[in-house]
Amino acid sequence: MALPLMRKATAVWLVENTSLTFMQIANFCGLHELEVSGIADGEVANGIRGMDPITSNQLTLEEIKRCELNPDSKLELIVNPATIGETKRRGPRYTPLSKRQDKPAAIAWLVKFYPEIADSQIIKLVGTTKPTIKAIRERSHWNITNIVPTDPVLLGLCKQVELDAALTKIDRINSANNIPADITKSDNLISTSDNTKPLGDLEKKPIDQEDLLKNAESIFQKTENN
Repeated sequence: MALPLMRKATAVWLVENTSLTFMQIANFCGLHELEVSGIADGEVANGIRGMDPITSNQLTLEEIKRCELNPDSKLELIVNPATIGETKRRGPRYTPLSKRQDKPAAIAWLVKFYPEIADSQIIKLVGTTKPTIKAIRERSHWNITNIVPTDPVLLGLCKQVELDAALTKIDRINSANNIPADITKSDNLISTSDNTKPLGDLEKKPIDQEDLLKNAESIFQKTENN
């Protein structure tokens, strides 16, 4: 099934500019219905600017109106050559000179909305360097005050499928880390209720004065005999 370019950006535009159902938008953009609902609520795709699928020759106004009149209808994508063959890129990424100045904006967007994203993923998506990423994360970049976080897909620095793959990897890592650990009390640990009790081996015994005197006399006798 062919999907539109910049699926989330397209979904944002459809939510904001049409009366299509969440399911119709989800089916067209290859998203989950709840994800589209989250876009409408402002909980998902926050900061992503909508992309008009009509001007990008992926939908027609007539097709949108047809589906608005019939909630059971499905939007038909105008197959765009650019949407075909979005496969994993091989070899080093080449960024045109005209787009290289957009890299800081893309990095700022990624670290703002996905702070847990690894530097290696940003390098793969945008084609940048670790020092640049570090500078933007720490807000020490020389031009940080003028950098406006912008979706790297909208900037043309990566494809939507590549960004989605990176975000899916983040979701998997987060899901794994959020699994509650089965914390059990070890047999060799002292419970908090026992913390106020003295330990047997360290319990302080009262000093017997008679035993102390006997030991002293015994030492003196041995000294005299020597």
